[in-house]
Amino acid sequence: MKPHWGLIVVGDEILSGKRVDKHFAKVIDLLAARGLALSYAEYVGDAPDRITAVLQRAFASGDVVFSTGGIGATPDDHMRQCAARALGVPLQLHPQAQALIVERMRETAQQQGVAFDPERPDNIHRLNMGCFPAGASIIPNPYNKIPGFSCAGGSGGAVHFVPGFPVMAWPMIEWVLDTHYAQWFGSQVQQERSVIVYEAMEAALTPLMQRIEEVHAPVRVFSLPSVDHPVHGRHIELGVKGASVAVEPAWQELLTGLHQLGAKCGPQMVREPGFRG
Repeated sequence: MKPHWGLIVVGDEILSGKRVDKHFAKVIDLLAARGLALSYAEYVGDAPDRITAVLQRAFASGDVVFSTGGIGATPDDHMRQCAARALGVPLQLHPQAQALIVERMRETAQQQGVAFDPERPDNIHRLNMGCFPAGASIIPNPYNKIPGFSCAGGSGGAVHFVPGFPVMAWPMIEWVLDTHYAQWFGSQVQQERSVIVYEAMEAALTPLMQRIEEVHAPVRVFSLPSVDHPVHGRHIELGVKGASVAVEPAWQELLTGLHQLGAKCGPQMVREPGFRG
């Protein structure tokens, strides 16, 4: 079965407005470039019990989920521990992660012109960033070598954990997609087709919308009303969206139905994500 794609964005700083999330829009773009589509996203603060509950659902879903943030080794970073709790397994220092972290610490010491001391307390503490749930695999980090990690879930799904920093997270997500999921590229190429309908009421259009969804499932109908648009004034943008091959017949039925209702229609629009395939 084709996987569904999910996103978890973690951090009190996002929910408080202290920082603006950039991952949501970028993950949509990374997936769309590969002919894939995001199915859902969830935001959660730095509360361990809530994070654990979110991860339990993610692991049980069978979906491919990307989780951003919370994988460091400071007191407000809980993802590694919560992932282990959600899976019911212990945390273990991953040998490959350990080697990469030591390599990074050695390089940093050299750049600073000091001797590398692996027994220094702060260096020992940094190894906690390589403690992952038992059975995890690493995600390479091209920015500073401190890896993320992946854990398998049910029904072939997985959760992939990357840092909150976009400069690290985005190339790591791309690596996961290109390394593990290339077989699905192009399998969910989406298209939207819509038309501006002037001075219409959604209630009057609802039976037509329902009929199209029933006949052309899984194509979905959308209705975006506006009361003060600077160009079109009061109107509804009415359209259909779904897999490109399935949209055309639903679109033709939508236009026919609008004509039969005597709707006053304006410009038509087509939106297609930039699949690079």
